[in-house]
Amino acid sequence: MVAVRMIEETNKHLPVMLQEVVDNLALKTDGVYVDATFGRGGHAAAILSKLGPNGKLIAFDKDPIAVAFAKQRMGSDPRFTIFHGSFSTMQKQLEKLNYFGKVSGILLDLGVSSPQLDEAERGFSFMREGNLDMRMNTEEGIDAAEWIAKVEEQELAKVLFEYGEERYGRRIARAIVEKRKELPITTTKQLADIVSAAIPRWEKGKHPATRSFLAIRIAVNQELEDLKKGLTQSLEALEQKGRLLVISFHSLEDRIVKRFIQTGERGEDFPAGLPIKYDRYRPSMKRVGRAIKPSEQEVAENPRARSAILRIAEKLL
Repeated sequence: MVAVRMIEETNKHLPVMLQEVVDNLALKTDGVYVDATFGRGGHAAAILSKLGPNGKLIAFDKDPIAVAFAKQRMGSDPRFTIFHGSFSTMQKQLEKLNYFGKVSGILLDLGVSSPQLDEAERGFSFMREGNLDMRMNTEEGIDAAEWIAKVEEQELAKVLFEYGEERYGRRIARAIVEKRKELPITTTKQLADIVSAAIPRWEKGKHPATRSFLAIRIAVNQELEDLKKGLTQSLEALEQKGRLLVISFHSLEDRIVKRFIQTGERGEDFPAGLPIKYDRYRPSMKRVGRAIKPSEQEVAENPRARSAILRIAEKLL
């Protein structure tokens, strides 16, 4: 039964911009690569198919179900290794394998996988009634229900505004705090109904709870903190001319990625006005082309790809 479920999940989950990822990783048959968010393995399978017998693919995923899936789908391949945990642990794990600083390419796909969204019990989707969990790693940390029960109103409003870019963050936070006094908020439907009632104007074509669910998910999983750590470790993990590819799905993530690449291109930060020669700036990376968005055909086939943005950088030093 588990095997059947895993096959169904593979069929349901379409990797975003698969060809663009494979092309821009500039794969070498004997290279070492990292898929920092395995998901259901679409990108990983494509990368492995291009590697020779001496190539290596190291994967990470917070989700224990994704790790079990990976071991069933690819566990017998000696070129493949997966770690259960955040990509923010990349340095520690790659050092154990003696690959740190020797990686040819790294992919960070920051999206939530389709099976996670489709399983009501995971609590990611406001479209399905389920427990209010939202954890990527169901084996650690507090779930969204517990987080909502404890968070201060001011902090909740800040999370909704900064992480979800929700203009009605204060109204929603106040409504949640008032409702939790009456009854614990433990299901996705409860939360979605509270948020919907608190918003005076709904965006056309978008569920009113979209931004709030996104913001709470980011907070529960510490996604932005992990992203910042993962980007820094990725640059250090790469060999010279190694490629870093990041697929983000909302503007907050994309801004962090864009600024990280811009900072690497600028190089060392000297005080303004000093007579410093260009070669002293020592930029650590360079952009490779412009940001890439999915084609109209891909969006038609996979609507969840519509907000994706792929940015590519190459390590210089």
